[in-house]
Amino acid sequence: MIEVIRNSVMITSFVFSMMLLIEYLNVLTRGKWQIYISKNRWLQYVITALLGVTPGCLGAFAVVTLFDHGIITIGAVVAAMIATSGDESFVMLALFPLKYIFLSIVLFFIGIIFGYFTDFIYEKFKGKQELKIRGFKLHPEDLCICFPASNLAKQWKNCTPSRGILTVGIIGIVMGLIFGGIGPEKWNWIKITMLTVSTIALFIVVTVPDHFLEEHLWKHVVLKHVPRIFLWTFGALFVLYFLVSYLEIDLQRILNEDRWIVLIIAGLIGLIPESGPHMIFVTLFSKGLIPFSILLTSSIVQDGHGMLPLLADSRKSFILIKLINLGIGLLIGAIVMLFGY
Repeated sequence: MIEVIRNSVMITSFVFSMMLLIEYLNVLTRGKWQIYISKNRWLQYVITALLGVTPGCLGAFAVVTLFDHGIITIGAVVAAMIATSGDESFVMLALFPLKYIFLSIVLFFIGIIFGYFTDFIYEKFKGKQELKIRGFKLHPEDLCICFPASNLAKQWKNCTPSRGILTVGIIGIVMGLIFGGIGPEKWNWIKITMLTVSTIALFIVVTVPDHFLEEHLWKHVVLKHVPRIFLWTFGALFVLYFLVSYLEIDLQRILNEDRWIVLIIAGLIGLIPESGPHMIFVTLFSKGLIPFSILLTSSIVQDGHGMLPLLADSRKSFILIKLINLGIGLLIGAIVMLFGY
């Protein structure tokens, strides 16, 4: 239970901090950056696939945040989730670094290609995706300076409850990261990234004008998104806590009976939005007990914790993307297996 709560807090806090940064960037640039990305499909696929291949789930969380705000298409999310391998990336990097680099390159290009085809087919049936940027509302007050240096003392002298709560909350996140209460126990690039993002979020909360903080950060991000993200993440992790061990036992029992069955199981296990169950395929591949095709299928379908925040925003999109990646994973894996790999 403690581990479930820690992971839920970690995921929610990072997504929360990313949302603050995106809101800040939007007001700072008057929304120009998101318009440019939303109009350039191939740029979306490249950026999201790059975020996907970064080890861990942070890049996937950032992609879900962009999708949640209507900046990228569903195909761009598919590209990222194909490219990402979640926390298993670190294990693969330790066990077979050269093969992991090759796998990452393969996943990157598969993600871009099938991201494009996903949007192409989706729009054939559903019509063109009109990306209506959600959540980013610009008001006349947004013309104000995001860092009003001359007004900082006055803002804190008349500190609003929302500014005080957010400041204390983010300081708690920062201290939790520093002293190991949340996030990775050891200092690595993931912990440093989370600490950096959280520190920037703290700077934003401490310095932005009252209007920005109330309208964009408190009412939109905190009240609308944070509770929903945490509850869905916690619920999913809580259920998976009891299921994962049974799934692994069933898998090991039939592992050597038929590789095609194992390939299908690897795809089905990949539907679980959690890092852990997929580690068995990494271990078995490192020992030479399964072919590359099964590891490839597992890596395409699974996305670690990356898709959990989407559960809070759109269950339909979550299910659709997972099913699309399952189909792609089984197709590519079957082709590679037919060639003897």
